[in-house]
Amino acid sequence: MFKNFKIDWMSNIRGDLLAGIVVALALIPEAIAFSIIAGVDPKVGLYASFSISVVIAFAGGRSGMISAATGAMALLMVTLVKEHGLEYLLAATVLTGVFQILAGYLKLGSLMRFVSRSVVTGFVNALAILIFMAQLPELTDVTWHVYAMTVAGLGIIYLFPYLPVIGKLIPSPLVCIIALTIISIWFGIDVRTVGDMGHLPDTLPIFLWPDVPLNLNTLLIVLPYSLGLAVVGLLESMMTATIVDDLTDTSSDKNRECKGQGIANIFTGFLGGMAGCAMIGQSMINIKSGGRGRLSTLSAGVFLLIMVVFLGPWLKQIPMAALVSVMIMVAIGTFSWRSITDLKKHPLSTNIVMLVTVIIVVMTHNLAIGVLVGVLLASLFFANKISRMMVIKNNSEETKSREYIVIGQVFFASSDKFIASFDFKEVIECVTIDLSAAHFWDITSASALDKVVVKFRREGTQVELIGMNQATKTIVDKFGVHDKPEEVEKLLAGH
Repeated sequence: MFKNFKIDWMSNIRGDLLAGIVVALALIPEAIAFSIIAGVDPKVGLYASFSISVVIAFAGGRSGMISAATGAMALLMVTLVKEHGLEYLLAATVLTGVFQILAGYLKLGSLMRFVSRSVVTGFVNALAILIFMAQLPELTDVTWHVYAMTVAGLGIIYLFPYLPVIGKLIPSPLVCIIALTIISIWFGIDVRTVGDMGHLPDTLPIFLWPDVPLNLNTLLIVLPYSLGLAVVGLLESMMTATIVDDLTDTSSDKNRECKGQGIANIFTGFLGGMAGCAMIGQSMINIKSGGRGRLSTLSAGVFLLIMVVFLGPWLKQIPMAALVSVMIMVAIGTFSWRSITDLKKHPLSTNIVMLVTVIIVVMTHNLAIGVLVGVLLASLFFANKISRMMVIKNNSEETKSREYIVIGQVFFASSDKFIASFDFKEVIECVTIDLSAAHFWDITSASALDKVVVKFRREGTQVELIGMNQATKTIVDKFGVHDKPEEVEKLLAGH
């Protein structure tokens, strides 16, 4: 326990604190923007980002990952806020947390093992594109000063680390933000700033119960929104955790992360914040700025609140061009450039899954839909591939008997091929079906075996099944009917 505490909290204090400052600065305009998308006051998103970051630092299953208010979640809240108001959103946020805790106890986080690498790559690439596209409004119809500052910011971000000694001590994104802010103030450059995004709160959040009637009608109103928020939040968080696992070459507890996200959202609902989840962009900023432990996540939330409430006048003067530079760096670093060259080497099915995931996410701006479609496609391609690997050989040259050897996996996708591989019209006395190299997986495969046996028997041919492994025997004994006379009669009668 103490060892884990030292690793998670004390092993990288300077790096985590500095990374937390950078993340906090980058969170502010995003939290305001997501609040605007959801149709609520900017403080709702800012309080949410503070609350979620602080709670998840203790309760989450992935150290170094940043969770806060997100765009994907904000899009799901628009109708609820418009039709019923903020208080119902807070109630939905609390219920979202309850569902996520339940998902953690049901170990739904373990389902991430069913997400293929091609889906993860597509998710990452789509997110990089969306992050870059989100910066375009800040670069459209602006003066040349904005472009100059953005280019200068990128120059600082990529060149500062090469400076001896100091380049390794301070995160270059933090240097970029501070330097461009000083330049903007010193020369009085008229560019869009954080203050132009919206009003910053000047008070600390307080604990309040959502002002909604506690009855069935309220539950029916918030239930569908809470379910959607819980699913999208967990999906985005699990995908982000997987990516951070790869970046840091460490593992994480996905089921604990589900519970942690739930606890964070419950706290957030009671503090006047909107539901949130893990953020791949901010997590990338944290990792690239040197953040690794839980202290980086905690410090991001704490610094965010301190800056917003106590340093508002200074914070408002940060030019958006500085934050755009940081986010462009994140987009460039997030995109898997290797996936482009891998298109020539990878199978067509893998490329299709990756590209479809990218296209759907970018078109819908909904990460959950893209990932779900990608997982479905990957599953279909896998099932098709495995079904084609099943073969049935005929090794008998005798005229009165025939031996069929089944090799491979028999399941719903290969059952038709299994049945079609036998010649039922051949006039023979005995058929032996060797299943020692085969495996039957489901009810459909057991039914296919029944049809084969019954069709042979209907033609007057004796059938002997040999070589079943224990798992196949269990499936066939439980769901098969070919050795149950009364059931066979029903099958022959067409029931």
